[in-house]
Amino acid sequence: MDHGLDAALREARTGSQAAFGELWRAWSPAVCGFLRAKGAHDPESTTSEVFLGGFEALDDFVGDAGQFRALLFTIAQRRVVDELRRRSRRPVEVEWTAELDDRCDDSAEQRALAWQGESDARTLLDGLPPDQKDVLVLRIFGDLTVDQIAAALGKTPGAVKQLQRRGLDNLRRRVGAARPVDLAAERS
Repeated sequence: MDHGLDAALREARTGSQAAFGELWRAWSPAVCGFLRAKGAHDPESTTSEVFLGGFEALDDFVGDAGQFRALLFTIAQRRVVDELRRRSRRPVEVEWTAELDDRCDDSAEQRALAWQGESDARTLLDGLPPDQKDVLVLRIFGDLTVDQIAAALGKTPGAVKQLQRRGLDNLRRRVGAARPVDLAAERS
């Protein structure tokens, strides 16, 4: 999947703005989705910080595009952990403004319908133990391999596989329990 980006990574090391853009377009949606799923306050801004950190590390980085993608998710994981630690120490006070008040939004129904799928997925993932959630978020949103997840989380590949299997089993049970029973199908 990342083989086409190896050339872009080599060009980015020379400072090519086009190559930076290509790497950004390829991976920023997944990184942003990962940060959003992990509860980052401003996932778009944090995504930019992650890529800046990754691009600054290019001079010392050794590896292919897949390994660079894993580095980006490692940086993202660390940024979100740092943010959550900061928030737990100092709650952020936000001044009320009409623009930020969702209660005043005329299109609340449309907005709720559009975000229902994300809300359902987030609810399912939030019900998992933290280790299982981390592995599945990196696997689904980050599209990382087991080895890359193991490196990002500081676990063995065997532990990552086990957490992934347990997390998927938990999700299957929860989705199966929430699914309505089709009485017509049961009679057949």
